[in-house]
Amino acid sequence: MSYAQHDLEDTIVALATPPGVGAIGVIRLSGPAAVDIVDGVFRGKNLKKQAGHTIHFGTLHDEQDHLLDEVLVSLFLAPRSYTGEDVVEVSCHGSHYILQSVIRLFLRKGARLAQPGEFTMRAFLHGRMDLSQAEAVADLIAASSQAAHQVAIHQMKGGISSEIKKLRQELIDFASLIELELDFGEEDVEFANRVQLRGLVDKLLRLIHALRDSFQLGNAIKEGVSTVIAGRPNAGKSTLLNALLNEERAIVSEIAGTTRDTIEEVLNIEGIQFRLIDTAGIREASDAIEAIGVQKTLEKIRQSAVLVYVFDVIGTRPEDLRADLAQLVHDDIRLLVVANKMDLNPYTTYEHYVNEYISAEQWVPLSAVNRMNIALLKEKLFHTVAANTTSLDAAIVSNARHYEALEKAGASLQSVLAGLDSAVTTDFIAMDIRHALAYLGEITGEITTEDLLGNIFSRFCIGK
Repeated sequence: MSYAQHDLEDTIVALATPPGVGAIGVIRLSGPAAVDIVDGVFRGKNLKKQAGHTIHFGTLHDEQDHLLDEVLVSLFLAPRSYTGEDVVEVSCHGSHYILQSVIRLFLRKGARLAQPGEFTMRAFLHGRMDLSQAEAVADLIAASSQAAHQVAIHQMKGGISSEIKKLRQELIDFASLIELELDFGEEDVEFANRVQLRGLVDKLLRLIHALRDSFQLGNAIKEGVSTVIAGRPNAGKSTLLNALLNEERAIVSEIAGTTRDTIEEVLNIEGIQFRLIDTAGIREASDAIEAIGVQKTLEKIRQSAVLVYVFDVIGTRPEDLRADLAQLVHDDIRLLVVANKMDLNPYTTYEHYVNEYISAEQWVPLSAVNRMNIALLKEKLFHTVAANTTSLDAAIVSNARHYEALEKAGASLQSVLAGLDSAVTTDFIAMDIRHALAYLGEITGEITTEDLLGNIFSRFCIGK
């Protein structure tokens, strides 16, 4: 069944808690018959006579009057519910057998199984939340850090959509005046003040640019930052990984080529999760297994967002560093250069190794074995993705769909400004404004398609 074909007259049911044995499991129903279905098998109070936002103790019985379980039934009557419909949540004991028996009983009584995200989709269709807030629900469920939770909560409360909606409405007001001019095209009249229109477009572009620029941080908070630690053998990569994690995670040895496969761990720095990847040393491999490890290192570097290049200040010449960076650095990767073993050569400075691939801000002198300047490296790692952000309380874009829509809306608004500068005819300005409104409307859900809804809600869990 496609999302456009969903019948809102259906009553849907699903397990709202994770599968598996637990103390309790919650079964959720939503739809016009939700209360009737549960009341028909519930022994306790008459649920149809109870107020919303109340909880009732009783028992569930099947068609043969066999006792299935003692339960708590929570009532949320329309429109004051998550979906905007009548919602009933039944808290059972967490036995898989009990939960499946109760769900099958509700199905026999007229409910149907919910599709992924269908509860939240109904909340969107009934106006309980806009589309960006609905997407934030999925992000909130998946949040694995305090920062990810904070960003999702802010978006679910309308942090992004409220700003976009306000300015979008102002643009709609101007668009209506522009469209009115088209109706009087032969009379050469001007209803929309072009100076005010330019000011509004400039204000919208500033907001769009700020939201778009926040995506680097938002995406890092949501997905984590793939960070590869690379360098020549015995540069101290594994020692650095252990120092960052504050545990002996990687084998450390003076024998070159100890690390032959990648080791991956997660490091949380101020709410951002960096997926650290310790790799095999980059050199001419001495055997087939080491050669595979070196090839994996190069692949990981190509796929990662951040490269932490580690070199030994005792045994690495400036030309060696430059040659390695020329091989490894590419346009889509952010670079930090770690000058390791500074305890053995404390007079080494950035000026000794300066080249066109690194700046002073990317230079991190440290001693991994002594844990010297590890805090500085963590600080620089954080600022590779959060350099321009002052607070996580600000509106932060973490959704790639929103980012793409903002890019397109920004391009359309730039076309409006270009049209005003070149005095193009009103119909071209109107067309660019329509495009900008459509792209902004896609973020909040004022403009949707079946494919868009299907793509968004199919990624939700069944009970949400």
